[in-house]
Amino acid sequence: MDKKKIISVEHLVKHYGDFVAVKDLSFDVYEGEIFGLLGPNGAGKSTTLEIIETLREKTSGKVMVAGYDLDAQPNEIKKIIGVQLQSSGFYPGLNLLELIDLFSGLYNRKVDPWQLLDTVNLRDKAKAKVKELSGGQKQRFSIATTLINQPRIVFLDEPTTGLDPQARRNLWDLVKGIRAQGTTVIITTHYMDEAEYLCDRVAIVDSGTIIALATPDQLIDELVATGFERPREMKKANLEDVFIHLTGHSLREAEIKKS
Repeated sequence: MDKKKIISVEHLVKHYGDFVAVKDLSFDVYEGEIFGLLGPNGAGKSTTLEIIETLREKTSGKVMVAGYDLDAQPNEIKKIIGVQLQSSGFYPGLNLLELIDLFSGLYNRKVDPWQLLDTVNLRDKAKAKVKELSGGQKQRFSIATTLINQPRIVFLDEPTTGLDPQARRNLWDLVKGIRAQGTTVIITTHYMDEAEYLCDRVAIVDSGTIIALATPDQLIDELVATGFERPREMKKANLEDVFIHLTGHSLREAEIKKS
């Protein structure tokens, strides 16, 4: 059975004055996959995502999301996507339960806030405010808010930047769990180990254009086929694996103690 395209981007271009941020970029995303956009800062990743999310206007090109045309039906696209907010985007005076109720009202959706908090392992923080959460907890709650409208597609822009190894691994499990429910996930990241672990396919973007697109395994095999060798033999585990093994894989993120 052929995979079903849920996002199709054709010849996307974005200009900022004389600067071309996205140059004739084309790719497809299939339903139910985790798709990664990788590239250095300024490569055009975030701009591309914001255009697909209807948050930024494109200069030219065609974007289709779940059969909806970005130019003609942006409001229909907004109804079926979830976009991760930064923690600064939340009302500081509300606790997590109140924030979920607020967003549920905005989306006109009935959501069990406790069940949603269970999904991201934050039931014990239900009465806390976002500013009282650790970095990993903030990111998990931010992802939880993307699920309120039961989206078909979730966009995560560098979701683990600045997190400690345990929090990163916990977030990886959360992203895998979201995909297991049938949701398509689009992710940008600077961490290659993260992309290799999470993504079914990745597009490597440089200077506003895609220079490679395949599964992580295919890209690695292609590099090895050129005769590439690491300068030294890699061990079967790395220091991050040691850290996780010694400290445990449980949700034990350190809380900032108030003086």
